[in-house]
Amino acid sequence: MSSHLIALDQNQSVHEQKKKVNLARIDLIVRERYAIFAMQIPLRRAQINRLRQNGTADLHLTAAGIERLRDELVRKKHDRPALADEVSRLAELGDFSENAEYQDAKQKLRRLNDRIVSLEDRIKHAIVIAPDEEARDRVALGSRVTLQKNHDRLVYEIVGPRESDPSRGRISHVSPLGANLLGCSVGESVTVSSPSGKQIYQILAIDLI
Repeated sequence: MSSHLIALDQNQSVHEQKKKVNLARIDLIVRERYAIFAMQIPLRRAQINRLRQNGTADLHLTAAGIERLRDELVRKKHDRPALADEVSRLAELGDFSENAEYQDAKQKLRRLNDRIVSLEDRIKHAIVIAPDEEARDRVALGSRVTLQKNHDRLVYEIVGPRESDPSRGRISHVSPLGANLLGCSVGESVTVSSPSGKQIYQILAIDLI
């Protein structure tokens, strides 16, 4: 914490002087936390950039996926002032090291700030998945593919890793199956290795999400 000189009135009681010091410390904590948030938390930004450089952060999202992120961002920003006020209220109790409620609220605020920065970054840099009507005869990001696997018929949407959920019929374009399907057309088959052996999928139909 930054050091600040606090002017104390010699005519004040010890209790009043301690209260003045505590209030000054609280004000400094709140201002510093808001300053960190206003600067977009540089450490968090650096972490996001490192993820991109390492190729572990895929920016492809559907329009619906981006809208879900925007809705979450609105909710998080709505929740932040109340949580920041709670941190300030608990800080007034003093003795931060022994104030478990304050420490817990501070951690919640930090996680909320991190999530807000992450959401803003993902929305700002999102690459919208826009299926190409003229190329709908081949599997691409934004395709809905009907497959035949043995006696089972499966339908998958090809999306980015952030929205991948095989149990809901959404697979990533960088997953083993998704990557093999890219560029293929109706009638073609792809083979994917799995722990149980090789699996063969035949493409029955291709549509747009």
